[in-house]
Amino acid sequence: MAKSDKKKVNKKKESIGSEETARVIRVAAGIFFLFLTFYTLYSLVSLFFTWNEDQSLSFNPSFVSNDVSAANGAGKIGWRWSDFLFSKVFGVGAFILPVFFGAVSIVCFRIRKVNLLRIFIVTMFGAVIFSVAGDYLFELFSDEPLLGVGAGGSYGHYANEFVCRMLGVSGAGLSYLLVVFLYACLISPKVAKALDDLIYGVSHKKKKEEEVPADKMVEEVAPGADTVDGQESEEESVPVDKPEIEVEPDEYYTPLQAAEHLEPLEAEERPKAPESPEEVQLTIEEGSTVDTLSDDQWRNLYDPRLDLPSFQTPPMSILYDYQDKIYTVSREELERNKQRIVNALDSYKIKVVGISAKMGPTVTLYKIHLADGVKVAQVRNLEEDIAISLGAKGVRVVTLLDSVGIEVANERPSVVAFKAILNTQQFHDLKMELPLALGVTVTNEPFFIDLAKMPHLLVAGATGMGKSVGLNVILSSLLFTKHPAEMKLVLVDPKKVELSLYEKLDKHYLAMLPDGDEAIITDTKKVVNTLKSLCIEMEDRYALLKLAGVRQIKEYNEKFLQRRLNPNKGHKFLPYIVVAIDEFADLLMTAGREIEEPIARLAQKARAIGIHLVIATQRPTTNIITGTIKANFNSRIAFKVSSSVDSKVIIDAVGANRLIGRGDMLVSYPGAELTRVQCALIDTPEIEAMVKFISEQKGYDSVFPLPEYVDENDAEANDTIDLRRRDQLFDECAKIVVQFQQGSTSMIQRKLGIGYARAGRIMDQLEAAGIVGPQEGSKARNVLVTDFDSLDRILESVNQI
Repeated sequence: MAKSDKKKVNKKKESIGSEETARVIRVAAGIFFLFLTFYTLYSLVSLFFTWNEDQSLSFNPSFVSNDVSAANGAGKIGWRWSDFLFSKVFGVGAFILPVFFGAVSIVCFRIRKVNLLRIFIVTMFGAVIFSVAGDYLFELFSDEPLLGVGAGGSYGHYANEFVCRMLGVSGAGLSYLLVVFLYACLISPKVAKALDDLIYGVSHKKKKEEEVPADKMVEEVAPGADTVDGQESEEESVPVDKPEIEVEPDEYYTPLQAAEHLEPLEAEERPKAPESPEEVQLTIEEGSTVDTLSDDQWRNLYDPRLDLPSFQTPPMSILYDYQDKIYTVSREELERNKQRIVNALDSYKIKVVGISAKMGPTVTLYKIHLADGVKVAQVRNLEEDIAISLGAKGVRVVTLLDSVGIEVANERPSVVAFKAILNTQQFHDLKMELPLALGVTVTNEPFFIDLAKMPHLLVAGATGMGKSVGLNVILSSLLFTKHPAEMKLVLVDPKKVELSLYEKLDKHYLAMLPDGDEAIITDTKKVVNTLKSLCIEMEDRYALLKLAGVRQIKEYNEKFLQRRLNPNKGHKFLPYIVVAIDEFADLLMTAGREIEEPIARLAQKARAIGIHLVIATQRPTTNIITGTIKANFNSRIAFKVSSSVDSKVIIDAVGANRLIGRGDMLVSYPGAELTRVQCALIDTPEIEAMVKFISEQKGYDSVFPLPEYVDENDAEANDTIDLRRRDQLFDECAKIVVQFQQGSTSMIQRKLGIGYARAGRIMDQLEAAGIVGPQEGSKARNVLVTDFDSLDRILESVNQI
């Protein structure tokens, strides 16, 4: 056993030595290419002023002699190097080469991620193009060659001579112009976009001048509006390449190598949303109709992140690595626990063939290889005796594939930094819709799960055992990976202090009722209304899925992003909605069955349309975690509890009562065995920094609105309509109704893409304003206003209320 340990130590030293060698080589290469960048640039610039004086060096056989000096500021080698690049090869195109040398230096120093192959292709093409084109221009407008050899060097001169012979002087000039333009498009696609917009604008302007009479009245409609004179329009945009967002590499602690400082992994760069398209104003001739966009047009106009084009996810630098709270398990501790385990089993005549240890941050897993004929149940029955013999907390016996595992808490538990989990290569390679980076397993592997597949999560544990930290880790995992256009949060916090840190995210990630006044929902009555509003949202989304002929949100969004669903028919991009509820027990005590019913409905049906629930409670009892809740929440996280009964209530098995607390948890989800995980730590200052980074960026104009829900028991809401609290879409709906002379709730719902309840509420407000008549069964309401002049007077009087 000692020999194997020595081999492991030697291998470990060899790996560390190889990493140090690679680092030295990388830094040395970076310094060399940085020097080469400035040296090349300096020697080329100096060549312009000293080339005439240094020409004699070309014919001097004693180039290395001390008697001969060069006027070039970079010395003899600099003159020789610049003369080769300029005179013998590329001419003025040589000035592009330092760009490639600088890019190599940036990669070596890991300043930022650079595509070296693309930089190499761009610089080489640029050197060739400017060499040939430069020689053409200087020969066309100058009688004397630049620096005695021409602006294109030897290569450019002969290449330009050949092209001019083949195409003539004028043809060569036009071909060079075309090549330079294509090169500019290679560097930046915005060049092609600018030319396309220019040609499009000129041609359409001419066409409009020919078709639209001067005496016709026109109405200008701002781009991006939902309707034009009551009919639908759509903002015109052009898809552009998505620049990448830069992730700052920092030193971090990797859970795969406990307590060792390794080189940080180069995180894959998260793609950033493209820039906003230019606004396009539409001119509509009076009395004419607005045609909807053709299939070929609207398919090229949509990107769900265009509303926040410059949004960036938080950088790793705002998180702590907690290096001072990382400890190793000593050899003496391992040997001591091993001997106690062997002695405890031997006293019950259980023979042990071998023992191996796998160290985790807070718990070490001892794999016990039993002799032939020994039953695993014999060891499991001795769980209490082994715990007493070891004198340690958190002892748990588990069954492994080829052995029996005994989990024993470390004497000095280490902290698992949230930053360490996010910086692992496994996290950057994930292909999950809603990834959760929860922590590290007892075998020292990072643990990730996909909330979209769980699809709902129940978190329970005693007070002070890490439940709130776990909830923050779940929310932070989503905020570090999802764009605001891709995910929305509904946060419920009856205690009013646990989730208040996220209140500033209201214009980015949070969703709430249209009449809500708090981004974080704390009032029990509003919680019930919000959950019932989510049920309406669920039904509306299912209607869209049925219309699209798909079964789940991922298929629907993929179809929409592929431009196979027409927004003019009510389709829209559906973001995921994650509902996080803290202190579920308190809500049940105050609202009772009224709150359990919508939660059960959402848990049963909402998974397919992208609404996922995360419920946390510190009272894991049968009257809180009822059979209905357990039946619909197959994925559960159990922190330490006081008794085995509570453990069975949460995860249907004992074990949570044997945890050590401080983030030690058991995770149960479909398709996997019960897994012991040490929850990652993200502290309050880190959350504040994350929220500050997000909130300081440009957000949406308002909070993401959920469908309006009106409580049937609220007599005041049913009997009276207060036009001072009318809907934001009131004026727009009034114009639609008057234009089409049809007081139909379903038409408003279809035209504006809102829920049925909200559309009905707006229709009641239109009735109160005297624009439409009362409801007559299933018929559409009568429209009492026949022209826009009368409507403008009504709207003006309503606005003065």
